[in-house]
Amino acid sequence: MSKPNSKISIFLLAGFLGLAGIAHFLVPESFNALIPKWLPGDASLYTYISGIAEVAIAIFLLKPNTRSRAAWAAVVLFIAVYPGNLYMAYDWRDR
Repeated sequence: MSKPNSKISIFLLAGFLGLAGIAHFLVPESFNALIPKWLPGDASLYTYISGIAEVAIAIFLLKPNTRSRAAWAAVVLFIAVYPGNLYMAYDWRDR
């Protein structure tokens, strides 16, 4: 049985991922700017794929029988998008 705080954390993480994932489709330009230029292909492709992944993980976090795998998927997602965050910090350092 999970603790009340862990349930709150799950819902907060699912909410954050769900809203962020939807934002990838509503304002893709903001997320396209985070994609390093050295990655092959169109930045929009990476934006939409990560948006789909975030929404899917959010949904699966809400289902108890898929929660553990979804949590690990979230870890992998955060590791995968971290280079974009580093790129953004480096690119915007002089602003």
